[in-house]
Amino acid sequence: MSDAAFPLVRNRAGERLDVAFVAAAGGAARPPLAILGHGVTSAHDRPYLVALGAALAALGVDVARVSFAGNGASEGRFDQCCPTKEVADLGALLDAAWTAGWRRFGYAGHSMGGAVGVLRAAGEAAGGGGPRLAALVSLAGMFHVAPFFARVCGTLRHGEPIGGRVACPWNRALDEDARRLGSLHAAAAAVRCPWLLVHGTMDELVPLADSFDARAAWRAANAGTPAPEPELVALSGVDHRFTGAIEGMVRVVAPWLAERLA
Repeated sequence: MSDAAFPLVRNRAGERLDVAFVAAAGGAARPPLAILGHGVTSAHDRPYLVALGAALAALGVDVARVSFAGNGASEGRFDQCCPTKEVADLGALLDAAWTAGWRRFGYAGHSMGGAVGVLRAAGEAAGGGGPRLAALVSLAGMFHVAPFFARVCGTLRHGEPIGGRVACPWNRALDEDARRLGSLHAAAAAVRCPWLLVHGTMDELVPLADSFDARAAWRAANAGTPAPEPELVALSGVDHRFTGAIEGMVRVVAPWLAERLA
């Protein structure tokens, strides 16, 4: 259930999103808010998101870890999940937070949640309405969306479990949305807020090349502009879930994000 200190969030379909809220240290009224998003077949309780949220709260940032609809304890069905719907979920959370009085926002997303953040930031740059992100973090972020699902789910029929997770079936909504998105060249090029990409060199699911390609797409479109260039940190020997390296990831991300939200 959503924490009592955070407003109820429902998406466009009326589905309640489960939000774990961590208040910033110091007791300031409405400090900046960092939203943390998970990857496909995941939820907001992953150790790397919990640890990052705790570190941000200690630095004076409110934190909302969200399970997108159809994941974790949120309402909805997994077989309706896809990046485009999760972008709208993120928008619903931002709108609810704005109504409740927060005014400065950052987002950090892991894996497919990283793609969600890039798509949201690109939509804002294109003139999309609603609250805007002041900073963006991609954690092992997915850039080549269609190739990822072709590689991971290419032998599955719709209805068969992704990665053996019975509650997370490969489905038409995710399949079709991934094919439509392809790779996020245009979205990455459109990001205008400060952007940090953090990726393990031994990532077994989303290759480190995804982060390099995201930065290259931004550079190709924005050479000579005043927009801040994305920063990329490669964590040597680290896998997709930051196994044994969560503290190192947090040491990179938390102060970077807190500084840009201050």
